[in-house]
Amino acid sequence: MTAHKRVPALAFTQIVRAQDATPAVRRDLTDCWTAVVNAGGAVIPMDCPLPPVPSSEIEPALEAIVQGLAPQRSRILLATVDGALAGWVLLRREAHPLVAHCATVNHLQTHVPFRGVGVGAALMRRLPEIARDEMGVERLRLTARAGLGLEDFYRKVGWNEVGRWPGALRVAPGDDRDEILMSLAL
Repeated sequence: MTAHKRVPALAFTQIVRAQDATPAVRRDLTDCWTAVVNAGGAVIPMDCPLPPVPSSEIEPALEAIVQGLAPQRSRILLATVDGALAGWVLLRREAHPLVAHCATVNHLQTHVPFRGVGVGAALMRRLPEIARDEMGVERLRLTARAGLGLEDFYRKVGWNEVGRWPGALRVAPGDDRDEILMSLAL
């Protein structure tokens, strides 16, 4: 019989403006992102080399996210345990009227010491409420890298696979993966 890890008591906080991201919060987010990338996570910033990466390579990508925060367009949801960052996720929407009813979920990350206890699932269960109730969003979308079991994780928290781009992601020479398109109606 396998023992299950207990889900910790999580506190959720949102950052909706750049000025709300204190230097300590930015440092915690950078540390989490760096640890996740170096542990093999799929959230490598666009201009970042493949792992291992120093936090200095993550900082510009995080700063760009923070500078783009705005209550109705982009926000970060943090999950903490006893004040320590356990995970985070980014929710953003485009202003164009054709897609303004949708928002995109990016950068779901569980800090390495908190993996396997339900932090990511808790963030993904809380996010739709925020999107619907605070931003007026009707549908969420995300993409995930095949080969990591991520589609199963997202299905368990209510998402549906709606398509794939075969071989769209080149992880390494000779290792092309599908990009999985997922959706959640609110």
